[in-house]
Amino acid sequence: MKVTEVKKIELKTAYPGLETVSAMMDELKERIQIDTINWKEYSYKPKVELSVAYSDHEIFLKYYVKENYFKAEKTEDNQAVCEDSCVEFFVSPEDDGIYYNLEFNGIGTCLLGSGTARENSTRVNPVIISKIRRLSSIGKEPVREKEGEIEWTITIAVPFNVFFHHKIKELKGKTFRANFYKCGDMLKVPHYVTWNPVGTENPDYHQPAYFGLLKFI
Repeated sequence: MKVTEVKKIELKTAYPGLETVSAMMDELKERIQIDTINWKEYSYKPKVELSVAYSDHEIFLKYYVKENYFKAEKTEDNQAVCEDSCVEFFVSPEDDGIYYNLEFNGIGTCLLGSGTARENSTRVNPVIISKIRRLSSIGKEPVREKEGEIEWTITIAVPFNVFFHHKIKELKGKTFRANFYKCGDMLKVPHYVTWNPVGTENPDYHQPAYFGLLKFI
């Protein structure tokens, strides 16, 4: 099981602009490598790194992606963004079995679900999704699939109250179970890479048993 420590960043305002957050994330020395191939039939591996931090109000994520196939056609939240070039954050704040799956395509469209397993995971009200701030280097306009060496980033700020099944007031000293993913279900060359290894026969990210640990220090 992989473990990573997440540091708090000091901010001048409670909710700084995402451009400011993005620049601060670039300065973090340590990045998580999302580079595990779990299923041999899906051997293509884009280069994916991730910076993670937190404040008194939000968890910050910045994904750095370099891939050979890119698509971002979904423009409405809660559409199946996993069919596009997609980065994902699955997280369980408590030992109650409940996890949240936050999925983002390359232009920031988000699917947010919650449950205890794939079978009972339900999509969350878009009003809650709207609280998640997103900034993509690609912009917001849809992109049909293209090939070539494509590099893009997405900065994400997740307020604590997005985890609506739980009452989170501060993160320091807490440990969350989580996993990070990159996928592209409907790309010309589909791929499924993970941070913590997943031991299922077929690609399946709804596997809390294979989450790693995030320690907020």
